Amino acid sequence: MRGHYRILVGMAAGVGKTYRMLQEGRQAQEQGRDVVIGYLEPHDRPETAVLAEGLEVVPRLRAEHGGLELEEMDVDAVIRRKPELALIDELAHTNAAGTRNQKRYEDVDEVLEAGISVISTVNIQHLESLNDSIFELTGVRVRETFPDRIIDEADEVVLVDLSPEELQERLRAGKVYPPERAEVALQNFFRHDNLAALRELVLREVAEDVEARRRPAILDALSQQAVAERVLALVEPQPKSQRIIRRAWRSAQRLGSEIDAVWVRKPGREPTAEEATQLAALRRLASVLGVHFLEEEGDDLVETVRRVVNDRGSTYIFVGTPDERRRVEVLRGSLLSRMVRELPGIDIRVVTDRALREERSV
Repeated sequence: MRGHYRILVGMAAGVGKTYRMLQEGRQAQEQGRDVVIGYLEPHDRPETAVLAEGLEVVPRLRAEHGGLELEEMDVDAVIRRKPELALIDELAHTNAAGTRNQKRYEDVDEVLEAGISVISTVNIQHLESLNDSIFELTGVRVRETFPDRIIDEADEVVLVDLSPEELQERLRAGKVYPPERAEVALQNFFRHDNLAALRELVLREVAEDVEARRRPAILDALSQQAVAERVLALVEPQPKSQRIIRRAWRSAQRLGSEIDAVWVRKPGREPTAEEATQLAALRRLASVLGVHFLEEEGDDLVETVRRVVNDRGSTYIFVGTPDERRRVEVLRGSLLSRMVRELPGIDIRVVTDRALREERSV
């Protein structure tokens, strides 16, 4: 039987996720449960280190990378120890090269499959589908992400909340970072407006998760037919198409629908080296989010899209803003007008880059 999975999520570092995880671990131990620390990152915070005392720590796995010796969670050691509950910090962490799993959430999956319950921690900015939103809000592109399915598959998702003012006060008091680093953080990522936006995101994400868990698991055939929707994202081998996939995926989640992404290429045309790199990135993102990635040939984009829509039963289409090469065509109305005219009954949404809107307003 798979272990019970509880994720503690917060808006940013320092809100108390790791502290809460250790509190829950100690409480479980006091109740007679067998508890171990699979991986803990105390970040040199004395209060956190003190709370970890008395909890058994599974020895870490040592790995070398670039001449440096790194420590990672030893998945096999945790499974051999087979506790009732393992505390595993920093869910979105990327493991050192050469370890069996690339990401810690994959380590957690193995531990859960071994029948061990897990409490883990993560910040909202690491959620893959929010990557563009976080960049637009904070100007920081988060590199370490984890799939949204991890949240969906968890048994419990618990918000560890703190107001922006309280978190900033913790920073000034040196409870999150050393004083010199804290001052820089307060002027950048931990500005009040950033924290307020991140808090709104995490509150909304957890609320949506709660609502999703309240939906009936089984719908009768009539209801299923009435609400059936399917999203289609039109992409090109360009970095901006990742934004289209993420935005379309989040809309599909709210609709409770399946989602496809399609690239339409000219017959006989092979992608350039740069395009091949971008396509590989799009396929990886689609795989992480659970998006069906399609590659179709066609001389006529709209005609090919119409065929895909009919084959897949799409009801929503997401397209990106045109680049300079296609801007004249789109502004004259030929592409979008044809899509509206030739795809009746299909909702079409143009995905824009909100950061560009802010640049123009300056």
